[in-house]
Amino acid sequence: MKYKFVDVLDSRVLANENANQEIKKEIQMLKGFNYPLTAKGKSTLNPPPPWYYSSDFLSVEFWSEPSAVAGLLPSGLDPDRSANGHANAYFYDWQFSGNDEEYLDPARYQYREFFILVDALFQGKPVAYCPYIFVDNDAALARGWTQGYPKRLGEVFQTRYHAATGRAGPALAPGSKFAGSLTSAGQRLAEAVVTLREPVTDMSLLKQKPVVNLLHTPRLAADKQDQPAVQELVENIPHDVKIEQAWIGEGSLTLPVCRDEELSDLAPVRTGKGIRASMAYVVDDLETLKDLRR
Repeated sequence: MKYKFVDVLDSRVLANENANQEIKKEIQMLKGFNYPLTAKGKSTLNPPPPWYYSSDFLSVEFWSEPSAVAGLLPSGLDPDRSANGHANAYFYDWQFSGNDEEYLDPARYQYREFFILVDALFQGKPVAYCPYIFVDNDAALARGWTQGYPKRLGEVFQTRYHAATGRAGPALAPGSKFAGSLTSAGQRLAEAVVTLREPVTDMSLLKQKPVVNLLHTPRLAADKQDQPAVQELVENIPHDVKIEQAWIGEGSLTLPVCRDEELSDLAPVRTGKGIRASMAYVVDDLETLKDLRR
């Protein structure tokens, strides 16, 4: 009887192990790049890279108090003293797709975005850092967090250009004006106007510094809340960049003081050039520059 009991026990243990293996297989088979991960992977917020982007955008060059810029930089990045608080504000109207014609689902993959890039240094090399960014789409939010962009939800609008122009919108011509605005949680956080002067002939004016972000994943476990699972400086690596219909002119930017918001700390001391253009590029990689947990 003793041996029969042991045999029965062994068989139950084996059955449990087999069941656990089957559960592991099911977990491993869940599909999707971002949440939710499901059996078919159709519900995931985003397809796997490569990711393709096309947009119309406005940008306004500006200078903030250097101390305000320095106060936003994470460990591993240093203020660029020569930049004297230099930054750029951007309004984008995006079309996104993966490899499966996702652009045919505009309700899911069109979105608008506002963000700021401030000048900084990484190991003495000039870079740009994104302290604030807002989008109006959850798929874009998830892609941004994957790349270290600290995205929040907001309502972003900008004046659109249409090939058939009239009194309803501006032409791409000297004196035309394009505006952008950002609202979040019921508060107007940013407003900008770009007044076109001439087409861009020197494309170096549109060249952007490498964008270095803070990829941050916190932990909720009570004894590890000050020990993030991921805390890295990462560099975004877009490629096949195309820029068309680029015009340059003057830009103005307002960052109003709002309750429980710090964006206004970067309020412009002065502004510089404004740009209106169309752009496309591809994203399929992210380079880790430094693990800040070590």
